[in-house]
Amino acid sequence: MALRNAVMAALLEGEASGYDLAKGFDASVANFWMATPQQLYRELERMEAEGLVAARVVEQERRPNKRLFSLTEAGLAAVRDYVAEPPARPTAIRDELLVKVQCADVGDPEAVRAAITGRREWSAAKLARYERTRERLLDGRTEDEYFAHAERIGPYLTLLRGMSFERENLRWCELALRRLERRAAAR
Repeated sequence: MALRNAVMAALLEGEASGYDLAKGFDASVANFWMATPQQLYRELERMEAEGLVAARVVEQERRPNKRLFSLTEAGLAAVRDYVAEPPARPTAIRDELLVKVQCADVGDPEAVRAAITGRREWSAAKLARYERTRERLLDGRTEDEYFAHAERIGPYLTLLRGMSFERENLRWCELALRRLERRAAAR
């Protein structure tokens, strides 16, 4: 998947500046796609040159003017075309932590436990952010009410997947830490 597809998905929420996209990427598509602000700005420039997004300048007092981007009709058509394509094979896991865990028996076990503990804390914080986003999206409604009445349900469905992913990370971290501690105690 190209970054442009994730940018277009984020712009379905409405007009946004590059800064807003970079900041909001964390809340909208970061559970399935990561990008640096520099990557986002470069992609927005390419997309504008290709007619997929349009930008308008908003003048600001005491701050630099900002450009707000929105999808054009060509951009919406590109989203429709992208959605119609069959997805590629699922991404393979490429996680440096798992390589370190694979080497736990010959490396520093305390360093491996610390790395897993760090991942556990990261996942817990990310899950807490996702929970706040979920509450904001639901806005006092039940999930059934949300699915029945929300204008768009895709962001909520992807959020649920991100939450499941982080819950599984937490479950695995707890399991791995218990096993490593038991093994260390038995030696």
